Amino acid sequence: MVELRDYHIDIVNQYAEFKNNPIIFDNGYDKVPNPFTLKDATDFITIQLANKAAFRKLIYWNNQFVGEIGIEIKTDVFRLSAEMGYFIGEPFWGNGIASKAIKLMTAYTFHNFNIIRIEAGVFDFNKASMRVLEKNGFELESIKKNAVIKNGKIISDYIWVLLK
Repeated sequence: MVELRDYHIDIVNQYAEFKNNPIIFDNGYDKVPNPFTLKDATDFITIQLANKAAFRKLIYWNNQFVGEIGIEIKTDVFRLSAEMGYFIGEPFWGNGIASKAIKLMTAYTFHNFNIIRIEAGVFDFNKASMRVLEKNGFELESIKKNAVIKNGKIISDYIWVLLK
């Protein structure tokens, strides 16, 4: 069973281990430290604990911490939109966890925030992430060709969208 839970410091070691995976790093933004240390995990979780609104949640599967999912609400004229990001620890890939977590997070987001649009950017090589978004009703809105430089390579960013 997949569930979303609020942050707590008890999972800091496992969080750091999952985030420090090069494959996880390759699929995310460069603003995430690499390597991702125990101090980075502690600092990040501490920030999440201080937030009044829970924009990010821990993913649990069968009562075990397995990953994270969250949104970032956009600003200015885009303030009714949110960007979603997520990761599942590698030992748990292939169990349908991401798909269920996305379903839970989209429902949570639309219910708790004044959001009418959720988007998720996926690098062109991450076909598995594209499939789980599509399974959850997200539609491919655009392909930003050659919009990303990651690990010295120019790649495209696929923008998947779900409307309320």
